[in-house]
Amino acid sequence: MKFYYSILVLFFGFSAYAQESIYRFSEDVKKSIVEDTIKPGSWRSQMGATYYSISGQYKKALESWDTTFGRVKKLSAADSLKLTKLIPVNAKDYIMDRASHEKIIIINEAHHNASHRNFVSSLLKELYERGYRYLGIETLQNDSLNITKFADSNSGFYSQEPEFGNFIYHALKTGFKLFPYESEGNGKEREIGQAKNIYDFMQKNKEGKYLIYCGYEHVYEGVHTSWEKTMAGRLSDLTGLNPFTIDQVQFSEKSLPKYNEPLLRWMKNAESVILTNPDQSVYNGEDKELFTDVKIIHPVTKYIKGRPGWMLNENRKFVEIPASAVTQYPALVLAYRKGEFEKKGIPADILELKDSKDSHFLILNKGKYEMIIKDRNYKVISRFEKVVQ
Repeated sequence: MKFYYSILVLFFGFSAYAQESIYRFSEDVKKSIVEDTIKPGSWRSQMGATYYSISGQYKKALESWDTTFGRVKKLSAADSLKLTKLIPVNAKDYIMDRASHEKIIIINEAHHNASHRNFVSSLLKELYERGYRYLGIETLQNDSLNITKFADSNSGFYSQEPEFGNFIYHALKTGFKLFPYESEGNGKEREIGQAKNIYDFMQKNKEGKYLIYCGYEHVYEGVHTSWEKTMAGRLSDLTGLNPFTIDQVQFSEKSLPKYNEPLLRWMKNAESVILTNPDQSVYNGEDKELFTDVKIIHPVTKYIKGRPGWMLNENRKFVEIPASAVTQYPALVLAYRKGEFEKKGIPADILELKDSKDSHFLILNKGKYEMIIKDRNYKVISRFEKVVQ
């Protein structure tokens, strides 16, 4: 699936006006990317999914991805029988049990799926309690956020998405030291460079354990058909350590139930789980050529008040935007932590309102926020502070 790794190059070709305001109305993403008949369909699917995601449009991001990559897979009778013997184990509990005995954890994401960032953020506090002190993030361009204590528009590309910004904010508040490790080049050259950058950082920062966050197949162990070895495999060679590798991508939900992996359709789980065999060994699916130590199966999203239910974790709560604050439609509502809007910070949540009947609920953690409301031309038409208790 090489299309995952060419996407960074493709971003540079995106229209200049999109860079003026990275947070776009869904109609603008559709017109500028999804309906661009000059570009190939795979490009439109990836780019549309990414920009919908950055703008807080979780469901549309899944839909855009699946316009090209959605596949219907069937479950054989033999596989169905095998699944009935599998035992689900709470994913967070399993990870914490392993984390106590590990030195390096590598976990991946699909770049258009914000729920993956939300889940990893939920692990940070307990990982820190188990000695993890350093967080390497693929998208980061620099480490200046260790000083500012929040991500801004210059920190990285994917980190401009609200859940990614929340993930970084939470990591810094917890006490993690963040570091970039991206490398120039593509394919094998990039995997070698990423691993070396992580290894070099480790040689200078040895007072703690390491959490590495990456995209897609960089987490895979084993032989790779194109790269020979991935970042995870090459880092293992450099350090002499076997990292604990976790995949969130393979079994993550799609836009329609028919596109979900048969295992996910069969599970109907209400919490994130890892499957084990009757002998307590981990079940990772049938593909043994490339693998990770575990694969997480997240539940299918349930929407509450029009918002993804998985956003309501930790101390987050619904925060209603009063109708009187929105003087015209459509409108974009962006909630920034107080003091971060002027410094080009990342909004904690974004809400697109097409009309007065749309859900007016943001989902925010406790704290002080500045609400920014923009009109169809991206002009700020309202601005007020809000304290979330």
